[in-house]
Amino acid sequence: MERSSPPLNYILRGPEGLSLLVGPPFTDGEPAVKLEKVPCTSAKFSDNGSKLLLITESGMNIYNCDSVTQICSVNVPGVIAAVISPRGNFLQTFRRPSNSQDKNLIIWDIQSGAAIYQLSQKSISKATWPSFQFSEDETIACRMATNEIHIFDTQNFSRGIVNKLRLPGIAGLQLATLPPTYLAAYVPESKGIPASVQIFERENLGQAPPVARRSFFRCSTVQLLWNHGSTGLLVVAQSDVDKSNQSYYGESRLHYLTTDGSHEGMVPLRKEGPVHDVQWSPSGSEFAVVYGFMPASATLFDKKCNPLLEFGTGPYNTLRWNPHGKLLCIAGFGNLPGDMAFWDCSAKTLLGSTRSEWSVTSEWSPDGQYFMTATTAPRLQIDNGIKIFSYNGSLYFKKLFDRLYQAEWRPAEVSAYGDLPELIQQVKENLTIDKSNAASKTSSPQTQPSATSGKPVAPAKPAGPAKPAAYRPPHAKSAATINAQLFGETKSSEDMSKSALKNKKKREKQREKKALEASGENST
Repeated sequence: MERSSPPLNYILRGPEGLSLLVGPPFTDGEPAVKLEKVPCTSAKFSDNGSKLLLITESGMNIYNCDSVTQICSVNVPGVIAAVISPRGNFLQTFRRPSNSQDKNLIIWDIQSGAAIYQLSQKSISKATWPSFQFSEDETIACRMATNEIHIFDTQNFSRGIVNKLRLPGIAGLQLATLPPTYLAAYVPESKGIPASVQIFERENLGQAPPVARRSFFRCSTVQLLWNHGSTGLLVVAQSDVDKSNQSYYGESRLHYLTTDGSHEGMVPLRKEGPVHDVQWSPSGSEFAVVYGFMPASATLFDKKCNPLLEFGTGPYNTLRWNPHGKLLCIAGFGNLPGDMAFWDCSAKTLLGSTRSEWSVTSEWSPDGQYFMTATTAPRLQIDNGIKIFSYNGSLYFKKLFDRLYQAEWRPAEVSAYGDLPELIQQVKENLTIDKSNAASKTSSPQTQPSATSGKPVAPAKPAGPAKPAAYRPPHAKSAATINAQLFGETKSSEDMSKSALKNKKKREKQREKKALEASGENST
């Protein structure tokens, strides 16, 4: 018996509270309501979608997303940050300390609602929150302290720190989550010593040297990105000042390190300019980068830094992989017009393109078939609402609100939705239609029966100038050119236009004529 996929859910949060909705697809054109207008100031799902955290003015409430029932309540006033662990077993909260001895960073057990670990921490920032990083399976947690890395056993937090490494000046830490075998640490440059990113093996932390290391100057901040499988680390090194004076926002460079030492260096980008976005595919075997001065370029690389596909150029700064790692949305949000291009990376096919202006957030649904963009406050105070697109860019659903603060899909296990057989079949049908249309246009005209007599008549010759060739967007033209340079692809005479073919023959005749003249002069 075939297993049915679970329904999609998403949340919308406005001035009246948060609602948990069902769909798409929608049975009557509107989503069903699962939880309606619950007052809160912020909301966050666990990574697996099993729990939903609602932060209120008086504390926090945690809901089971399947039964939509409240399972835990933590009444701690003054909390300014809170997050649920990936599997929904732990809650982490931070509030401003009242004194130096105040234990204001707390780990809670969600099942019992009890505080299981507490310590003092002066402050947090966007780069350092959450303070505790959990592995995807929640077997390990780590924390960056002053000049140290601390490791914790999640099965028994009462043991405290079970392992640590002293690393003077550490300013960034990223745990490889699946499997949690490595840690990446960033130390900024100081007193003429270059900045560095080092990879340590967790089991031998403090007992063995780093398995990989990369040093560089002109670096203010870094972004550390592990792949699925914990074999490769991408490092976006950002500098506040661009010494070439070409960018007001400074300069950025993309580095790549592997845990087996096979690669350690810069990612070969074909265009100068900032790295706008870089994202690993969910499979962990390839990554996409959008980079360069506008119009930006976008390229797909394998995990050996070899280019696999050029997507061309356009007003882009955002990359979003669908959960299956098959489809990629390349978009331009923020101060860009909102162009979106949907690619099937395995087939190297552009499925469709569209535009979603004023988008603040964007995200694929867990089944990989829908893409939602949202215009939210306080970033934008007008035209708040959501748009849901199909995987090929066609608009499926749109709804406007007077004020919208948050729109987010409920996460779910990708395996629950299979491998999108319907989507793959539809793509194949589209490709078949395109090929049949092309074949019918190139085939010789046949005699057709007359509409009055029924006798065959010869087709009439077309009057006037020939029809212009089909329009190809600029990014598709440049992508085809670059792919030809990378992979040695050449155009056949069948793919060339009539005028191009005519000019080619003309050039060949001129070369033959010159060759004959040259041979005649040599004989005399």
